[in-house]
Amino acid sequence: MIWLWLGFLAFVLALLALDLGVFHRQAHVVTSREALGWSAVWISLGCAFTVFIYFAYDGGWLGLGAVPDPVDGLVSDGATAAEKYLTGYVVEKSLSVDNIFVIAMIFSFFAVPALYQHRVLFWGILGALALRGAMIALGAKLIAEFHWILYLFAAFLILTAFKMLFLREGHADPGKNPIVRLVRRFFPVTDRYHGEHFAVRAGAPASREGELPGAPPLPDAAVDAARPGTLFLTPLALALVMVETTDVIFAVDSIPAIFAITGDPFLVFTSNVFAILGLRSLYFALAGMMGRFRYLKPALALVLLVVGGKMLL
Repeated sequence: MIWLWLGFLAFVLALLALDLGVFHRQAHVVTSREALGWSAVWISLGCAFTVFIYFAYDGGWLGLGAVPDPVDGLVSDGATAAEKYLTGYVVEKSLSVDNIFVIAMIFSFFAVPALYQHRVLFWGILGALALRGAMIALGAKLIAEFHWILYLFAAFLILTAFKMLFLREGHADPGKNPIVRLVRRFFPVTDRYHGEHFAVRAGAPASREGELPGAPPLPDAAVDAARPGTLFLTPLALALVMVETTDVIFAVDSIPAIFAITGDPFLVFTSNVFAILGLRSLYFALAGMMGRFRYLKPALALVLLVVGGKMLL
């Protein structure tokens, strides 16, 4: 079974290496057309993986489908496993759309140049995969040991749904976020962006990335006044910290939701991974149409109500 996990992780890392190292090696502004094309690629990959799930569980490859699902107590054959994977993928994809609005607010607050937004999202997604893997492993262990915890998950999802339906949410100030304040406490932050770098050292040659050719280097009072060698974070790093923090908060909703569908760790993790991989492209595809999604909150709230009700039943 360990080889199956290692093989899937190697496959995902290869996809990410191709994404950043080949297709997006040079920083550039992602157009809506490009984003739609990449969204189609990631969605196609996520759906195509259903074929592997079907044959792997139907044939019992590397022990898949040999253990009863902790949620329904049944052994999943190929068709059942494919259904659970696709359902989890759609639920996670739907819930991740809400995350896009928060990312847009973060980029707006930190004035992240469009040229570097893809880089922030790439490393944000990579960190999200690691964090979600740990949370899924913990959730699967808890459900296997304490089946009654599903009822707590259900109650949490229903409460979250009512909160989304009836409570007004103001626009939070990312600058007042406790995590950002903690980072600022331990690390000095530059006054401006230094290209696509997340950190710079005082005394190092000034980065000219993203600046007009022939223009003098832009001043940075914080860096210029510091002792040579002092490590500074850039505002790009703060935006990355906020993106990571946001994903953890949203994972608290989405991971219990998928455990209503299946407790199989492989199905939970793979459906989450493919849904998250396409989040960057989906952001750039929808960034200019945020105002059109007036009914997103109530729609997602209804999804959580249905999932929470299913868990209770």
